[in-house]
Parts: sequence; structure tokens; C-alpha cells
Amino acid sequence: MELDPDDVFRDEDEDPENEFFQEKEASKEFIVYLIDASPKMFSSTCPSEEEDKQESHFHIAVSCIAQSLKTHIINRSNDEIAICFFNTREKKNLQDLNGVYVFNVPERDCIDRPTARLIKEFDLIEESFDKDIGSQTGIVSDSRENSLYSALWVAQALLRKGSSKTADKRMFLFTNEDDPFGNMRISVKEDMTRTTLQRAKDAQDLGISIELLPLSQPDKQFNITLFYKDLIGLNSDELTEFMPSVGQKLEDMKDQLKKRVLAKRIAKRITFVICDGLSIELNGYALLRPAIPGSITWLDSTTNLPVKVERSYICTDTGAIMQDPIQRIQPYKNQNIMFTVEELSQVKRISTGHLRLLGFKPLSCLKDYHNLKPSTFLYPSDKEVIGSTRAFIALHRSMIQLERFAVAFYGGTTPPRLVALVAQDEIESDGGQVEPPGMNMIYLPYANDIRDIDELHSKPGVAAPRASEDQLKKASALMRRLELKDFSVCQFANPALQRHYAILQAIALDENEVSETRDETLPDEEGMNRPAVVKAIENFRQSIYGDDPDEESDSGAKEKSRKRKAGNADDGKYDYIELAKTGKLKDLTVVELKTYLTANNLPLGGKKEVLINRILTHIGK
Repeated sequence: MELDPDDVFRDEDEDPENEFFQEKEASKEFIVYLIDASPKMFSSTCPSEEEDKQESHFHIAVSCIAQSLKTHIINRSNDEIAICFFNTREKKNLQDLNGVYVFNVPERDCIDRPTARLIKEFDLIEESFDKDIGSQTGIVSDSRENSLYSALWVAQALLRKGSSKTADKRMFLFTNEDDPFGNMRISVKEDMTRTTLQRAKDAQDLGISIELLPLSQPDKQFNITLFYKDLIGLNSDELTEFMPSVGQKLEDMKDQLKKRVLAKRIAKRITFVICDGLSIELNGYALLRPAIPGSITWLDSTTNLPVKVERSYICTDTGAIMQDPIQRIQPYKNQNIMFTVEELSQVKRISTGHLRLLGFKPLSCLKDYHNLKPSTFLYPSDKEVIGSTRAFIALHRSMIQLERFAVAFYGGTTPPRLVALVAQDEIESDGGQVEPPGMNMIYLPYANDIRDIDELHSKPGVAAPRASEDQLKKASALMRRLELKDFSVCQFANPALQRHYAILQAIALDENEVSETRDETLPDEEGMNRPAVVKAIENFRQSIYGDDPDEESDSGAKEKSRKRKAGNADDGKYDYIELAKTGKLKDLTVVELKTYLTANNLPLGGKKEVLINRILTHIGK
């Protein structure tokens, strides 16, 4: 059967003219927010979260953007944004077009990374808007003024910055007017509609996507079919799903968490060696990454500008700055063997970094505990090796059909590993693709990575403790009572990171109070106090510890006492007080220093000097 590799593995929304790797490698975004400032945006209201209070559509648009700007610095700090109002009384744009006002602050380009000053002043834009910018209807009957056309022109000019191959360019359009040319004569309306749609098409031809965020009246739904369906290029099949998705998008902009959104781009390129003379090219994607705070940037205390770190090597004999590359020395038989940095790199390199196939095994041989860390998703690429996709498809389909996984050796800059390549079939639903086809590269453990549970939790010659049937029954009942419905780790935000970013935001924006951080990882106190749950917990506790309520805490105390006594027993090998007096603590190893610290319940973290100082402080020296 003839296969078209592009059709089999292409995403549904992928442009056939663009290569897959180009779309996924876009590492930056340029965004222009277009906000309709006509009087209708101020007069139209919607119920707010507070009771008996209404919010104007203009306030909703501004608050969504303000919240998005605050989280944008965390989500994608390198992205550049611009804010543009149209249907305004004043004008401020490079093209000097009426009815368009580009909002900005000093010492910042029209489209640039968001700054603290921009966010602070935009938060107060509603208070000064009528005085400084003003609102008026820019599209009126019997007039050739077309502020929507002008706004698209200005936004397109702002987005000329950067290359569409390395960055995503988008416009977000906020409006509650579904028929901007509805009050005009037919001839004028047709002309303005044609020119405005052509301006939008020109922008889209340059790789700029236009996203509409319509604001509906409480008693009237925004009718996208009147004009904007053609402007954003919606098909008839997409109309029914558009308005519900818009409502969700607005909620996401208002309520989005402070979290770092990592770009879905290629993490590594891998050459998959199937056999001698046959290799294919794969792209690797990281499916799961740890959420950590951003990297620290050191600033100059006087100018507040980033500090550039430079390193120079100085000869200890002459004091001259060394220009030649630094060489390393290894003593060997009364000689100093010199190595360059490149030579040392080659010595340490065990493998070429290729993925080499070893064979296949049944899927039943792969256990859950074989997965050491988050897997890497593999997808074929024909960028360098033509025909990789076709070979990958044949291998992929055969592995699914025969229920096999591939065992391969993978080594590179990281320690070499045996990996399992598990084929994943495509999963589709009514809404489109849920899971793409490809392979998951699972990192397998070596023999000494797996520990025997019985060996760890038993004494020599004594069998490991086993739970009784009654204890298993009570534990199962407890698990059924506390079962979480529709659980996903993606539902929970890291409270420590939320607090970290909230403090940074308060400092940067000079806010008097730090926004409250909700810890969603805390137990559900109300749910845990339900009678059925309390009974299940009590039954489980009694099956383990009996009727003695202090048994659990006593066992923990006995265990700590046993460890402390063991530490004190090892302590007798050295007289730490005498070693401290004579300054010979530095002669001990880190393990020996930690023996004293463990015996005296002191922290074990830090380098050797820190451990010595901690012991001296405890002794009183």
C-alpha cells in the first residue's frame, strides 16, 4: 500500500507548505492586543463576579490584558507585546492614522518585552482614558473613515519585527460590535468590507494569525457570521464550537496561574541506527519538565543593569593574562601528561550519542517500575535524512501489530542508558486529535538501580513483615472512601512557586500587599470529616496499631532513638572534642563528619568546611 508520510503524521491544523520542525521551533511570540474603544464598549455591561454589580465590556477587555501581562513575564519572558486602541478620539501611531492609539510608556519600543512600568500604568488606564485618549465611533455612515482597517494596518506594521520562521505573530482583537459596517450604504459597506478583509488576508499571508475575542451582550449573542467569520477565516464546521471556546479563553486570561509555560519545541535531534547502513532521523520532545523558578540575573547595584561575568586566567609565575587555551595535567609515572579540553571531552564520551537498536521484546516484559524518569516523545523528520518518516511508519505499525517494544542503547552527553521504544497509536475524538502517533523513549534501569524491598525492610534471617488479610481489607476500604474522581496532576499548582512569583510581582509593581496564594494541595478537611471516611480511617488504624492510640507515635520515637544510639556507637571511633581542639577535624572524611552530625541531630547539608564549622559551633569552639 502506498503511504504518504506527510499525511499520516501531519497534525490537522498544520499548514502543508510549512515543515513540521519549523512550526515547533518557534521560540518567541510577538503579540498585538487590539481593543475596541468605541462608546458601545463602555455602555454595554455584563454581570461581574461581585453581586449586584455590572462591568463594562471595555473593563473586561482591559482586565484580561492586564492579568495576561502580569503572567506573561513568567510564562514567556522573551515575548514582545504591543497594546493598541482603535475607535479613539486621539491618535498615536507611526502611520499617523486617525482613530488608532498605540499605548506605551517611555524608554520602551512600541512592541517590546513587558515592563513593570507598562503594567502599572496600564492597570490605571480606565481612570485616565477619557482624558488622555478618549472614545468615539470611528466607523460612521457616509464616511470613509475606517478605524478597524487602520488598526489592522498599524498592528501589521508593528509585527514586521522578527522573522515568522523563528517567532509566532498574533493579533488579539477585543470588540462587542459584530457588524462594524452595518449602518452604511450598501456600496460603501461593500467597499469597506472588501478592503478590511483584504488587509486581514495580507496580514495572514505574512504569517500573522488573527484571534477574535468577541464580547456578547447579556440578552444578545455576538453574531460572528455577519462579518468576522470571513476576517479570521472560520469554516462553517467551526462556527458551532467557536463561541464556547472564546468564553473559555477569556476565563483563562483572567484566571491564569503564575506558571512557566515551556515552549513545545524540539528538545533534541536523534539519529536512530536500525542496523549498519540504515539510519533514520528523529526529533525528541520533552513531555514533562520540572517547574522551577527562573534563573537568577545579577544586577549592578548602581545602574540596575545586568552584570556581565568575564573570566581571565593569569599565569602564577609571570602574572600575565594567558591567551592560549587552558590545558589539564594528569601526573603519571613522574611525568605530567597534558590534555586539552577537547581531548578530555573525547575521553569521557562513551558513545557517539546515536540511538542504536538492539532488538525487540513483548510489551508484557515492560513493567511500570522500569520507568526511571519522564519519557521522551520521538517523531520522525525528513529534514536531514530523506525517507525517515516512511521507515518510521513501517516500524511503528509493525510494533503495534505484533505488540512489541524496541530495546535500544542511547548515550550522549548524559550517562548512557538502555531505553525502551514503545509505539503509541493515534487517538482521536470528535474534537480532533487527542494523542499523536509516535514512540515514547522510556529510560530503563540497570540491575543495581532496582532494590529488593524484602532485603531493605527485613533483618538477616527474619522474614519481612506481611500485612494480614484483615489489614488489607481495611486498607482497601479506606482507599475506596478516599478515591479522587477525575484526578490529574495538571489540576494543581505548586504553592511555593505561586508564592514566589506573587512576591516578585509585588516588588516589581510596588504593591502594598502580596496577592493571596491558594494552596490546592492541602487535604479537603470537610471531606475528610465525613462519618464514613472517619470510620474507614479509624478501622484501618485499629487494624495496624490496635486499641493503643499512642502506639504509632511511640514506634516512631523508638525508631529515632534506635538510629541515635547507632550513631553514638559509631561516634566512639574518634574523640571529636580533642580533634576540634587540635584542629584536626579537617583530616576526617565527609562521611565521618556526618556521623557526628547524625548522632547529635544536626543538619547534614553543605560542603566539608560547612560541616566542620557546624561541629565546632556545637562543641562550643
